[in-house]
Amino acid sequence: MSTTQVTHLIRSASLTGFADLAQSAGLDPLAMMRKAGLPRRCLDDSEALIGMEAVCRLLNHCAQASDMEAFGLRLASRRHIWELGPVSLVIKQENTALSAIKTLLSYNRVLSDALLARVDEEDEVVVIREELILGKSVPTRQAMELTVGVMFQVLRDLLGPRWEPRQVCFTHRPPADLTFHRSFLGKRIEFNSAFNGIVCAASDMARELTSTQAGLGSFARRFMDSALNQRKLGCKETVRHLIAALLGSGRCTVDKVAQHLGVSRQTLHRQLTLEGEQFKTVLNSVRRERALKLRDDSDHSLEDAALMLGFSSASAFAHWFQASFGTSFIQSRRERQRETKEQVHVTADQ
Repeated sequence: MSTTQVTHLIRSASLTGFADLAQSAGLDPLAMMRKAGLPRRCLDDSEALIGMEAVCRLLNHCAQASDMEAFGLRLASRRHIWELGPVSLVIKQENTALSAIKTLLSYNRVLSDALLARVDEEDEVVVIREELILGKSVPTRQAMELTVGVMFQVLRDLLGPRWEPRQVCFTHRPPADLTFHRSFLGKRIEFNSAFNGIVCAASDMARELTSTQAGLGSFARRFMDSALNQRKLGCKETVRHLIAALLGSGRCTVDKVAQHLGVSRQTLHRQLTLEGEQFKTVLNSVRRERALKLRDDSDHSLEDAALMLGFSSASAFAHWFQASFGTSFIQSRRERQRETKEQVHVTADQ
């Protein structure tokens, strides 16, 4: 098995407004960044690439230290479409919000290669699904709310300040205080959901947009295409993304992944072997990451978790979890919750 760890990158623009928000929460922004392993200079260069894992740690540390459960979402509320960089010029050339979002997601790897996102058109709604695929056990709740919140802001910038989604969904459990979530996202929020993302009315997403700056848009598209070509994923990371996308469908097999890649099963095995990997180990890696998120951040039942992780039954998932972590899913969750409460008490005493 390969021991190589992939560092996932995101633009420093993801921290736009961070210093002001941290200060308003009574924190020293530079001290919090040093603790997370982020350099001071990334606040000055929005195009610099920084580690997504470090950003997850930063947001989590800030939420805990400030007792501000909506820290990531509050940071998202300070973001706007133009802070996406050159891609904002590209998507502003599209005719509808739907095509704009599809174009935005096509350049995902340039903005953040840890984000798996897709658009599903289902009858009268359009569902934008987002998931962070890191391959490491790092807290992602705050980063996930930042991610979904930024998408919400992009849609607001495209469709106008009065636009409302059908629903905003998070796989994690609700915070103790929903005040900010409701004031920013509206009242149609679902926690402990089957996915992270936003459900929109198809009629809203089909609304015609006003295109601007055609010349700059063409230049920006060439720039983004060039950047995209330089950020191609290796076979292992490509397979990880496909597994994550297919996991809850019950069709996540080596044959199905190979089919999506347009190669034979044998070719896929050969390409993974060249990177020191096997399909089963990559599949288990994605499942372990997802399982720990469901354990730590959600109230999903054993049965729901089994479905979301692509197991045929709750008993099959329970057996896999016991073999993987040496304890049961339910017992592990209880122990984790007890540890979290103890940490909170220690922090309060300090």
